[in-house]
Amino acid sequence: MRQINRHPSRGMHIMLMLLPFFLLLGVYFIGSAVRLDANPHDKLLPGLDQMLSALDRMAFTPDRRSGDYLFWMDTLVSLARLLTGLLIASLLGLCIGITAGVFPLWRASLSPLMTVLSMIPPLAILPVLFIVFGLDELSKIMLIVIGITPMLARDLEHRAREIPQEIIIKAQTLGANSWTLVLRVVLPQLLSRLLTSLRLLLGSAWLFLISAEAISSTAGLGYRIFLVRRYMAMDVIIPYVVWITLLAWLMDLALRKLHSVCFPWAEGGKA
Repeated sequence: MRQINRHPSRGMHIMLMLLPFFLLLGVYFIGSAVRLDANPHDKLLPGLDQMLSALDRMAFTPDRRSGDYLFWMDTLVSLARLLTGLLIASLLGLCIGITAGVFPLWRASLSPLMTVLSMIPPLAILPVLFIVFGLDELSKIMLIVIGITPMLARDLEHRAREIPQEIIIKAQTLGANSWTLVLRVVLPQLLSRLLTSLRLLLGSAWLFLISAEAISSTAGLGYRIFLVRRYMAMDVIIPYVVWITLLAWLMDLALRKLHSVCFPWAEGGKA
C-alpha cells in the first residue's frame, strides 16, 4: 500500500499526536537534570519541583505588598484586554468586510485601504499608539484592534465576494433589497467565516498583547514575564508561557465548538 493511502487507527492517531510532546518534555527534563547535577543553583533550565514551587508562590500565595494572587490577577487582566480587543476587531472587521464585499462603490475605497493597512507591522506603530492613546488600557487594546482588523476585514471581504452571484441575483429577483440581502444572505455566511478567521488570528492577537504589556503595564501575563526576566526567573517564565499556550488552545477549542454548534452546515470536515 502506498504511504499516501495509509491512515492511522484511532489509537495510533492519539499516540502519534502525543509523541512529539513527550519527546520535547523528555529532552527538556534530561537537559535540566544534567545542568542541575552540575550546578544545583542553575536557573536556565529549572526542574519540575522548582517550577511547581514558583507556581504555588504566584498562584496560591497572596502577594506581600498587594495581597493579590498575582498569577490569577495577571490572567484576568490579560484576558480582559485580549477579549475586548478581539470583540472590537470582530465588529469592525465584519462591518468593513460586508461593506467592501457587497457594495462595489464602497469596495473601490475600502479594499485598497485595508490591503495597505494590513501591510503595516502593528508593533512598528506601538510608540505612536502610546503617544496618541496614552499608556493606559486603551493603547494595548488598540494595538490588538489595529493589528487584527485589517486582516479580518480582507478575509471577510473575500468570503463575501465568493458567494455565488446566482444566489445574489435570485434573492433580488424575489424582491430582496440591499439591507435584506446583507442580513439574510451575506451575514450568515460571514459569521461562520468570522469564527474561523478569529481562530487563525489568535496567535497574532496574543503576540500584540504580550508585546504591549511588556513595554508599558503594571499587570498582565506579558508584564510579569518581562518583569522577572531580569532575575532570570525561568521557574516563573516557563509556567507563564505554558499557561498562555493553554489559554490560547482553550480559546481555539471554544471557537471551534461554537462554530460546530452555530454553523453545522459549514463544517464539511474542515474545522
